[in-house]
Order: sequence, then C-alpha cells, then structure tokens
Amino acid sequence: MPVISIVNTAIFDNGSIRKLASSLAQLGSKRPLLVTDQGLVAAGVAATVIAQAGEAGFAAIFDQTPPNPDEDSVTAATALFKAHDCDGVVGLGGGSSMDLAKAVAMMASHEAPLEKYGASARGGKYITKTCPIIAIPTTSGTGSEVSVGAVVVLNNGRKETFLSPHLIPGVAICDPELSLGLPAGLTAATGMDAVTHCIEAVLSPVDNPPLEAIGYDGVERAVGMGWLERAVADGSDLEARAQMMMASLEGALAFAKGLGAVHALSHSCGRLPGLKLHHGALNALFLPAVIRFSEGAAPAKYARLKKAMNLAADADLADALAALNAKLGIVPKLSSLGVTRDMIPEIVRYAVSDLAHMTALKRPTEAEYEALIEAVF
Repeated sequence: MPVISIVNTAIFDNGSIRKLASSLAQLGSKRPLLVTDQGLVAAGVAATVIAQAGEAGFAAIFDQTPPNPDEDSVTAATALFKAHDCDGVVGLGGGSSMDLAKAVAMMASHEAPLEKYGASARGGKYITKTCPIIAIPTTSGTGSEVSVGAVVVLNNGRKETFLSPHLIPGVAICDPELSLGLPAGLTAATGMDAVTHCIEAVLSPVDNPPLEAIGYDGVERAVGMGWLERAVADGSDLEARAQMMMASLEGALAFAKGLGAVHALSHSCGRLPGLKLHHGALNALFLPAVIRFSEGAAPAKYARLKKAMNLAADADLADALAALNAKLGIVPKLSSLGVTRDMIPEIVRYAVSDLAHMTALKRPTEAEYEALIEAVF
C-alpha cells in the first residue's frame, strides 16, 4: 500500500480506509470526533468509515458541516468535542469537512476568539500543538489532507485562512473508492479547484522549484492526460478517480509556495452571506480571466503550462481553460450564481486584503479586480 511521506503520512490506495483503526491507534486517539456532512451520511460513505474505526468507534459525530465552514459550525462542533471528552478529530469529506475538523482540533485546545489565529491577523504564531487529526478526502479538489491551512468564514464577514504546521493532519487516508459516484458537477468543480491550485502555485513568484515541479505534474495529470474529463464523464471510473485524487494532493503540496488573484476573488465571493458558493466553481470561473490579465508576466511558465496541458505552443492558455470549463459544464457567469453588481465593491475590498493576493503573479489594483469580476459577470 503506497505511503507518501512528504508533510505527513498519506496512505494512498484503493481500500486504504481499512487503515483507519490502526492510524487512530498510531496517533493515540481513543475517543475521536468524526466531522462530516449530511450528504455523506445519506450516501452511506460515513457508515463505511465508521465501520472501520475499530471497536471503540467514534465518541461523537458532527454531521452538519456547511458548504463553506463557518465560525458557528466550528463553535458547535468544538462544543460536541468537549462534551464527549474527545481526544482526536477525523475529517471526512471535501475541503469543508477537513477544514472544519482542523479548526475544531485547534479550538479544542486554544482560547477564543477564533479570529485571533487567522493569517490576516498574523495569528499563526499563536497556534500550538493540537489533538491528533486524520483527514479522509472524498472529493479531489482542496487537498486539505496534506496542507498547512484551513479556511473558515468568520462572524466578522471575512473568509479567513488559518496557517500552521500544527494543522497538517498526522495521517491522510486517500482512498479513491470513497470518491466513486461523486456527481459530475461536483467532480468538475472540485477538479478545477485542484487544477487552479496547481496553476496558481506554479505562477506564484515565490521561488521553490520542487513544489513548482509538483504543480506542473498535477496540471499534466488532470488536464494534459485527460483524467479530469474522464472522471466527470464516468463517476465509476476508478482509475480516473485515483488520478484526480493524486492531482488534488499535488495541488495542495504545491500551493505551499502561494496562490494568487483567482483565490483572492474566490475567497472574497465565498464569504458572501446566503449564497453558499462553491469554492472550486468560483476558481474555475475566475481562472481564465486572471490568466489573461497576467499574460506576459511569466512567459516561460506559461509555455511550460501549455506543454503540461498538451496544448500547441501558440495556443491561448486563457482560451484553453475557458474551453475546458465549457466541456466540464462549469457555470460561465458569476451573475447566474446569484451575485449582483451591488456586491462588487465588497468583493474587491476583501480580495485586495486576502492572503492569496500577496503571492499573485501580477497583483491587481482595485480597479483591475473590478474589471476581472466584470469579465465573468
């Protein structure tokens, strides 16, 4: 059974969920909290995982993870953790459940308020050792199972990033079989999240050749080799699911060198109250526009990205990404997602202060962010 030991122990194989009980024992967790969502409960995936937790099982289950984890859900899940005297957290699902699990592990041993630990407040220095965390992805997008970060919408309105080595799960169980049957729309959105992670990491001006190489491989795997399109076309294609789960993991490893304007915009839109916008779909929507905006800032990287995507040297990278979105059925307009023009000033205000803005290949001004939004509106 392949084990990838880069930032943590990532057990990557079909059927690897059978390693859950031994992984809990390895980390010393006897009373774990399971953090998941109602969709995985209804689909029976949560039951499959619960059955592999060993004789003691889970001390408690929080299955109310929202589409974008928020401060209220962190508070509720942390209260459940404490009420049942839990000693570890298992995040099962997409990035929302895994990020929520990380936040719960942090707040179970850290004093409120949550916002104190956010990156915008330079709060990472206050994050110390947490209880054991295990991450089990069921989608292929965020790569939170191997990342140092978690993203939570705070009550103050900010979609905040929390960064610390203490938030890296001790064990990631990457079982492609758990992602079988994921609906085509969600497969497309999460897949483009992974692609965006890889591309923005590659384009980040931060100098880190090994992580950049991982990003290129993720792009080639998902797009150049066609695995994303195959996964969207056939939810039972196990090989495509495995390849996309690897591309997702690679994207998260790569973005340790930074992201960019696409994420600044998607984070800002993702915090809009009441809309529950999908992070991956937003990334896919903004990616072609930002790639066109940044044209000429890194020609060698653009050329290598085209090669990774199996495009001709004279191809237009932004056009190719827009065409890929269309093939995958990604919603092409922001307005069709419920965003209105009166929201644009607030989107811009949060985008220019987002952590991802700081590592963008080409940092947009407020006026340029407005133009990028209008380009996809």
